[in-house]
Amino acid sequence: MAVTFTGAGWIPIETNPDVIQKVEQSSAVLRWGNHVPMSSNTKYTPRSGGVVIGRWAKSTSAPADSSPNDSVLLNTDKFGGKVVVAAEDMEDSLASIVDAKSGDAGTSFGKLFDNVTLGITAAKGTSGWGFDSLYYLLTQNDTVTGYTGNANLTLAGTGGITYDNLSASLGLYEVGDYFDEAETVVIAHPSFKQVLRGIKDGQGAPILNESSNGTAGGGQGGTPRLFGYELQWSMGAKTSATGSATPTGNPFIVFGNRQFLQVGDRTQGELAVNFQDTETGIGVDTDENLLYFRARKAFAVGAPGAFSMLVKN
Repeated sequence: MAVTFTGAGWIPIETNPDVIQKVEQSSAVLRWGNHVPMSSNTKYTPRSGGVVIGRWAKSTSAPADSSPNDSVLLNTDKFGGKVVVAAEDMEDSLASIVDAKSGDAGTSFGKLFDNVTLGITAAKGTSGWGFDSLYYLLTQNDTVTGYTGNANLTLAGTGGITYDNLSASLGLYEVGDYFDEAETVVIAHPSFKQVLRGIKDGQGAPILNESSNGTAGGGQGGTPRLFGYELQWSMGAKTSATGSATPTGNPFIVFGNRQFLQVGDRTQGELAVNFQDTETGIGVDTDENLLYFRARKAFAVGAPGAFSMLVKN
């Protein structure tokens, strides 16, 4: 579908099927997260601590539940950038340049969003972002939910990734209070493809055979799966100190309940684009067109115990 750029106002990128497709392919968190509409920069999402049922003795008061109930804060941060295109370069084909750069921006945004929400190793005050990543929260105690820091974070060490530590990492999540088989998803860096293909039994035969759709260790066509759960590869699934669309840290694999990936949507769609031509605005003086990209998103982990992570370090 063609998009007409008027040079005025923000146009949601979701009206461009080519761009939105690239975003969905790149970002596992945007695809699987529990999206929460936001009309302000911050929003609290109620979190229930559950209800404990016990024996109720005859002729006595019902046992009172003491499970904690609180809220998870969604705090918005801004993603964006711009592309400068000379007027001469736009004369041949406006649509091809805008579509190509929009596709590139969508892919970059998807990788960055996954890295910022999953892989940043520092606290939000140090990293500069407005929310903490899953990696960081897995290293911290959560007294409300009873999670102990580093309990669900496994570093593979010098032995590398094995079938046993993959299974054990998944098991940390499966034995927790937040396990839900129907909502379980797996997010992994593509480097795990080779890892999964290389795991062999005592006779040298691959344990996780490549499926008919080319996905290591998962499914027979259709949606990729690992250990029976939906799987998506993400280039953003690497550790990073401050967040990057091209992170260079340690790749990891995440197992968890998608309902506890809280994504706050302050702006409509995944990414917005504004085209400012040379006939109006700042472009008049420089004879350069400006293509702006912007998204305002929030993120929060509903409960750290709803996830486990294995890092290939």
